[in-house]
Amino acid sequence: MYMRFKRYSTNMASSKNKLTGFLKWIASGWMLILFFVLFFLFWEYSIPLFDVPRYILPAPTEIVQKGSADIDKLIYYTGVTGLETIIGYAIAIILGLGFGIAISFSSILRRTLYPFFVSIEMTPKIAFAPLFISWFGFGLLPKVIIVVLVCFFPIVLNAILAFNSLSNELTLFHRSTGANPLKTFFKIRLPAAMPQCFVGFKYAAINATVGATIAEFIGSDQGLGFYISIVTGNMRPDLAFAGIFFLTLLGLSLFGFVTLMEKILIPWHISMKRINK
Repeated sequence: MYMRFKRYSTNMASSKNKLTGFLKWIASGWMLILFFVLFFLFWEYSIPLFDVPRYILPAPTEIVQKGSADIDKLIYYTGVTGLETIIGYAIAIILGLGFGIAISFSSILRRTLYPFFVSIEMTPKIAFAPLFISWFGFGLLPKVIIVVLVCFFPIVLNAILAFNSLSNELTLFHRSTGANPLKTFFKIRLPAAMPQCFVGFKYAAINATVGATIAEFIGSDQGLGFYISIVTGNMRPDLAFAGIFFLTLLGLSLFGFVTLMEKILIPWHISMKRINK
């Protein structure tokens, strides 16, 4: 009986903590919510007030109305662009971390690959899109390659910085306890480098949908970029804004997932503690 009461009390306390956390989140985000409400209200009522033509800038209610009539196509194209983004982003993380670790531990690669990556980073990756489309066609592959290129360099450069910024004294101390280099890497170097690596992950997440969309602008027969270019050519800014909304939602979802993984993997970091206050 006592154990049942104790379990019930624990569940009640957990539920209360979750409710308190949700209310705290609402209280801390009220300014953002108010800003967006006022922004869309101003947008809605400024159209007739300033007599803005609907073919230039439609009202939010019109965007919702027209977009809901085309919702099936918008959802499908969001899935297409989302698939390109997720595949390219995942490949970029694997390659970026791999090359970042390799360059950090190799003086030869630091003198060869690192300057090469910096040079490529200064080149607009979108300039390669027409070449990839001419080589590989209008399918999934050229879009994924563009997303990989856009996401790879922020990840690899931040990974190099992360693994080169670790204290040698900390590594030597851990090895003095008898730990082998592999254990030292996973217990010391990798956890200490993750906060800086997540800077690259977040920056790449912001650019991932941009790369996929611009590749679809240049050459594609499906996806949100293709949809926006078609409806814009047909003088339908209402549908174009609906496509932009879904594109924004896709980007925010990817960025939110990366932020969630950051909270799960490095909850001990000072930046996470400040955010959770």
